[in-house]
Amino acid sequence: MDEPTPAVSENVHAGFDQFDLAPELLSTLRKLNFHTPTDIQRELIPHALRGDDCLGQAKTGTGKTAAFALPMLQRLEPGGGVQALVLVPTRELAQQVDEHVRMLGVNHPLKTLLVYGGTRIKHNLRKLKDNREIVVGTPGRVIDLMRRGVLDLSGIKIAVLDEVDRMLDIGFRDDIRRILKQVKGKHQTIFVSATINDEIRRLARSFMREPVEFDVSADKLTVDDVEQHYVSVAPQDKYQTLLGFLKHENPKLVIVFTNTKHSARRVADRLKRSGIRCKEIHGDLIQRHRERVMKSFRNADIQVLVATDLASRGLDVMEISHIVNYDIPEDSPVYVHRVGRTARMGNTGCAITFVTHEQGKLLTEIEKLINKELNRLEAPWVIQRKSEPETGDADDEAEAGPPRPARLTEAIRSDPELEAEGVKPVRRTLGSRFRTTRRRR
Repeated sequence: MDEPTPAVSENVHAGFDQFDLAPELLSTLRKLNFHTPTDIQRELIPHALRGDDCLGQAKTGTGKTAAFALPMLQRLEPGGGVQALVLVPTRELAQQVDEHVRMLGVNHPLKTLLVYGGTRIKHNLRKLKDNREIVVGTPGRVIDLMRRGVLDLSGIKIAVLDEVDRMLDIGFRDDIRRILKQVKGKHQTIFVSATINDEIRRLARSFMREPVEFDVSADKLTVDDVEQHYVSVAPQDKYQTLLGFLKHENPKLVIVFTNTKHSARRVADRLKRSGIRCKEIHGDLIQRHRERVMKSFRNADIQVLVATDLASRGLDVMEISHIVNYDIPEDSPVYVHRVGRTARMGNTGCAITFVTHEQGKLLTEIEKLINKELNRLEAPWVIQRKSEPETGDADDEAEAGPPRPARLTEAIRSDPELEAEGVKPVRRTLGSRFRTTRRRR
């Protein structure tokens, strides 16, 4: 959740006075100890209050949610039915946006409805009958409610797409079009995200009227308070390097990002066996389980959260001290959102990216995007090899020792990390679990 950054100024909420916000909103900001607007709030709030369509880019953790939530709370009419729709890419972000809107509107009669997959739709149906003005949700559940004829978007006055680049990345483009085409009355459209490319700009403009566009990222997509390093590591040494980091540095709260659900499960299992307080979160977990995992992490009951990019958006825990990219992201903008999970609200943080010998190009793409060179980290827990193989098989097998017995290959058939150690899967017949296939003569 993006929150306004508490100010160091002693002039209480004077910065927000310039926007002519309603007294109840200013009172809430004062009670929440929010004083000075962030850059995105200074740019977006005046235009949003005037009803302008807006396309805004700002670094993660700079208060984008409050930038559209405050004008929304000011402009909507209590009791007027569903008047605002906020679309987000993930369930976790939906929860946090809803929580933040309700927090800012605690002294306001407007009510929100949170809708996302993995929860009972009967709950959504019951709440919709209770005259909710603001709907916050993921595209899939919103479309489901529209198809059932229970969510009417004809009265929408404000449509917001938060983290729109992520929605496009994970395949919501057609869903976005389907939803926004149902908003046919005169309305305001706001797109906000940490990164905006030409594709997003074209999509936004197709649903906007002369949008006001602004970029307050100042050509720096990552927070200056995040120390960003990379570690050169062989594929077979990644886990031991991670374990060495955790035991040597003993960080407060860490998110370890992997590119696949399989890798997240495997890394989390190995960390647990090594005595690390750890849990995993990815798309295969049911919603109740995901919520329990996040509660454990927020309460610091666990030290390490192993996550896929599901958690790179909408994970707002102020005390996260370190981000570890166990797998370097193949899409460089994903790096920005991962790193943005630390150094929140003026805190400092550290991001470490594991880079194998053949992944130098991906590292270069990240550095070009953020306009910053990552420092190579030399530390006692970094495993150093005498030479790095250019093509892994022969040298990796020699380093890793003799192949494992054939019966073990059943469990590692699709494990790229163990295959990198030189372990070759053995084909088997369907009739025997441990008998290799005979060659036809």
